[in-house]
Amino acid sequence: MNEKLIKEAHELRSRGFTTGEIADELNVSKDTARWLILGVKDKKGETQEKAPLDIAINWKSLGGSSTRMKFVSAAMADMALEHGEPEVVVGIAVSGIPFATMMADIIEADISVFHPTKTRKEEDARGMVSSNFATVKDRKLVIVDDVITSGRTITETIKAFKELGAEPVAVVVLIDKKGFNELEGVPVESLIGVSRLG
Repeated sequence: MNEKLIKEAHELRSRGFTTGEIADELNVSKDTARWLILGVKDKKGETQEKAPLDIAINWKSLGGSSTRMKFVSAAMADMALEHGEPEVVVGIAVSGIPFATMMADIIEADISVFHPTKTRKEEDARGMVSSNFATVKDRKLVIVDDVITSGRTITETIKAFKELGAEPVAVVVLIDKKGFNELEGVPVESLIGVSRLG
């Protein structure tokens, strides 16, 4: 595993980041983030000789430019519109929020924010919808994030919004590491798909 990633993971941990936040920040799976922090120990404390199979994504050249973000968000909005016109665009905290904000502006939709379990510090925490943004009950929405790594966060988000009476019509992400076509019956669209050979 890349020594630079290990160093970054430890630096983030020293600043108080949770394992889920480290995973988000480094665009790796939560299992990979745990491995980067704990070394060869898995979450059960057992020896794990090899790092989990994963791909680290670095999109700083995009994230550091509002112009590039706007153009990429326009492409993502175009993909979302293939599934109808959503009334709400949901950004998954943290990295999905900038895309969702720009997409909502382009589509002329309201915006909502979801804080997934992996970013919550409490041991028994559940993901939550921010009360500071649009209501979602009886409304069609698109869920937006930067990267799908395992699909757990997207699945959690879909279930949370369905429980609130919303109708997720699509998930749109910048990068899909797994190649999902759908999750929980909701179509998944990605600007970039990642495939492993062999």
